[in-house]
Amino acid sequence: MREKILVIDDDEKITSMLRRSLAFEGYTVFTANHGMDGLKQILENEPDTVILDVMMPQLDGWEVVRRIREGGSDVPVLMLTAKDEVSDRVKGLDLGADDYLVKPFALEELLARVRVLLRRKAADKTEQPSNKLQYQDIFMDLDTREVYRGGQLIELTTKEFELLHLFLQNPRRVLSRDVIMEKIWGYDYSGESNVLEVYIALLRQKTEEHGHKRMIQTVRGAGYVLRGEG
Repeated sequence: MREKILVIDDDEKITSMLRRSLAFEGYTVFTANHGMDGLKQILENEPDTVILDVMMPQLDGWEVVRRIREGGSDVPVLMLTAKDEVSDRVKGLDLGADDYLVKPFALEELLARVRVLLRRKAADKTEQPSNKLQYQDIFMDLDTREVYRGGQLIELTTKEFELLHLFLQNPRRVLSRDVIMEKIWGYDYSGESNVLEVYIALLRQKTEEHGHKRMIQTVRGAGYVLRGEG
């Protein structure tokens, strides 16, 4: 499968040049000319590496990388800047960028750094299992037990977390009521019979805040499924 690169830069000459050069190297390339579109494409296309310009209108690169990391994504980020200031490099790295390149840059160096980031990501996947789960714009970090949707933190109780964890492990798969009850409450659960419905309602309420669409769907007569509408 061809690795996917997302280029976020408001300079059309830069994005056009990188699109051609990266495609020639065998990558699938997506581009965005501002930060908000870039964040949207990260969710939609799940790139393997992001090349991100710092100086952009509306959302600058620092804010974009901050939102990427707050949203739970660990996609490698190579930041581009016209400023060769140590403080700028430190700021980007502190916010979660993986590498830094100053404009004007040599194309060969950029391609080499992209290859390094992709190799590092592949090695990380091989060496240790991922402790993060993602489906569309929902991210779960199993180490910190934090859940985000659209970059916003969602506070969940223990059972709500376990229930969402089960759905994230089985996206688009219909889970019957019996399966969910067994996995979350166990065979010997003898509490209220509508406990699952109560927790589904609570989880929906929390994940649908701020205008988000419903993700936990009811499949009449079969159970529940984590699936985007449409």
